[in-house]
Amino acid sequence: MEIPFLNDLPRGPLQSGLIVAVAAVVAISLALIVHRAGILLLRRLVRNRPFTTNATHIAFRASQLCAVLLAVRLVLTAAPDDTPGLQSLSYIGTVALILALTWLAMKCIESVSATVIQLNPYDVADNLKARRILTQTRVLTRSAYFIIGLLGLSFVLLTLPGARQFGASLLASAGVAGLVAGIAARPVLGNFIAGLQIAFSQPIRIDDVLIVNGEWGRVEEITGTFVVVRIWDERRMIVPLQWFIENPFENWTHTSSTILGTVFLWLDFSVPVDALRVEFERLCKEAPQWDGRVCALQVTDANERAMQVRLLVSAQNSGNAFELRCKIRESMIAFIADNHPDALPRLRSAVDPVAPDRINGGAPMQR
Repeated sequence: MEIPFLNDLPRGPLQSGLIVAVAAVVAISLALIVHRAGILLLRRLVRNRPFTTNATHIAFRASQLCAVLLAVRLVLTAAPDDTPGLQSLSYIGTVALILALTWLAMKCIESVSATVIQLNPYDVADNLKARRILTQTRVLTRSAYFIIGLLGLSFVLLTLPGARQFGASLLASAGVAGLVAGIAARPVLGNFIAGLQIAFSQPIRIDDVLIVNGEWGRVEEITGTFVVVRIWDERRMIVPLQWFIENPFENWTHTSSTILGTVFLWLDFSVPVDALRVEFERLCKEAPQWDGRVCALQVTDANERAMQVRLLVSAQNSGNAFELRCKIRESMIAFIADNHPDALPRLRSAVDPVAPDRINGGAPMQR
């Protein structure tokens, strides 16, 4: 590409450098003006379209940088051959443009992710579908980041002189090097593939309630390599993605957030079960955590000392179930203590009377 007014001016190296610098400043200014005007026009035209609106905000800086570097690249392409440092500047401009385009692609993916999350809020009561979409979006977004970053780095390396010879030498020694690289990269590739499996098969989702290694917690974040589980006492458990593919674990909210909770009480055989059942049903109806599905009291076990009473309740989620169980346990113990104190567990013992003639071997008792 040639620009006539650049070629008609004096051809000295210093003059050429000044001309190129002035032309670059002018091109950058025009690029910024055109970019700003284009973004404002685009926002006005797509005011009610969330993806494009988010893209104009999230990818604003990246697109602005791409416009500026593209303008500079065009000026360098049209610059005279005797411009000082033209080859180095052209190479730097090309690499910078590739990196800027990679950044722009990542920002576009981020805008897609933000739009999907915005259209599917998960801070609602029935958020199973939203959590499934959120998990897929986040895992696939991070996978796309990895692929785009890898492609951008590859394009940068291809601009290096001798890159093809370097690749050929790597292929020639692929026997040992490939084996070593494969062993070294196994954890990374394993977690990457596990992330894709989790995104599509979804054994876990964001905000799922899990039991992992005996710990109760919620899935707080799913990254490209590990899962952050927020334990009930505010600790964080970091678990590799591949662990969830290779090991069994409990997911309390896999198909639904509703859950059953149990309260076990050991009581004396004399307790009136019907009276306990009436009081238990009354407590369930008054509890805001109860979802109205299950409220059952049954005697489930007995031994030589007491019987086991199971109180089964249902709740909308595990948090409500825990609070409901604690409330039912406290209230039932208080009710039994107030109304049937003899029904609390106790140890029975019997003392058989001993005949006076057997005390001290039948000898008279000394006074």
